Amino acid sequence: MYDLVVVGAGPSGSRLARRTAERGLDVLLLEGGEVGTPLACSGHVSLDIWEFLPDGAREDLLQNRVFGARFHTGGPDSSAYPFYKSEEVSNVIDRVALDRTLARCAREAGADLREGHMVLDVSEHDDHVELEVRVPDGGNERITGRLVAGCDGPTSRVRRSVGLSEPDELLHGVLAFDDDSDHGDFVDVHLTAPSFFAWRIPRGDAGVEYGLAAPPGEDVKARFDRLTGCYDVETDRFCSGAIPVGPPSRTTTDRVFLVGDAAAQTKPFTGGGIRYGMTAADIAAETIDPQDPGSLAAYERDWRAELGREIRLGAAIRRCYSLPEPIQRLGLWALSGEIGVHMDEPSSFFSREHLSRLFSRSDPPVGQDR
Repeated sequence: MYDLVVVGAGPSGSRLARRTAERGLDVLLLEGGEVGTPLACSGHVSLDIWEFLPDGAREDLLQNRVFGARFHTGGPDSSAYPFYKSEEVSNVIDRVALDRTLARCAREAGADLREGHMVLDVSEHDDHVELEVRVPDGGNERITGRLVAGCDGPTSRVRRSVGLSEPDELLHGVLAFDDDSDHGDFVDVHLTAPSFFAWRIPRGDAGVEYGLAAPPGEDVKARFDRLTGCYDVETDRFCSGAIPVGPPSRTTTDRVFLVGDAAAQTKPFTGGGIRYGMTAADIAAETIDPQDPGSLAAYERDWRAELGREIRLGAAIRRCYSLPEPIQRLGLWALSGEIGVHMDEPSSFFSREHLSRLFSRSDPPVGQDR
């Protein structure tokens, strides 16, 4: 019996497997297919990502450096409201290679990584958890662990098997890629999708990423086609996936806990969850004890203490996406220019650095008419 079975070898699962294996626990890491595929997530990340990766990873993964974002209330020809810094604020990375790097780190730390192992069901017992797993030859296998971590994404089978609640929302996201290289300094954000947004991200020699997310029921594909049409782009390199927003009231049972997208540990205003998920994985690695299932209560408490405020403030920011367009334009004009905020921390909007920059402006933001 394993001390911990981690289901899902995305960033949060591989990070958790690595950190717990480094503690000397007997860890099994299961991935339903091949690590890193299919791609269903953007590679635009904060600079904090490198704190979770081994030395030398930046050279292998980095595709482009980003210095800010241009916000639009319409298409690319509409007025742009830039938010920027003099130094880079974020990076664009090879998202598939990120997953594979983190999974390799987990394996090197001693975790037993098994690809092509699809979890079908999870059942809890007094002293263990049992998983029914489909293995590569098509047969089924039963695996037991003292604890199980559900790191298996927005539509987590672990979450549903043990009866934990769904996230507040599951948005429908679409990504497409154009091969033309673009080393631009800015991402473009379009506040044209219902209650969310669309985006264009320059990925250096890897091309350009276009994306859009909206609530289920909206015609996401039609809206996405209008976005790429505005940029005069045609591409058949598509992928799509669900984006969880709003954590459930509980992310733990007696012997099972959720981490990352499975727990909706994401930024409500962007849908990104790489850093939040790996932060929660580190908290889990520090607090859980397979010999003491009661330690899961500490994980529940501590990850909410670390991320809860940022998630709540992020939800407030997202509500601004649905304001009437004249109010959006006025707000963007008033706030755009040089910023002192962190893209993963909405609370940084109220930092001394940002407020100092905001209230010391004597001219209209760069790129705007006087």
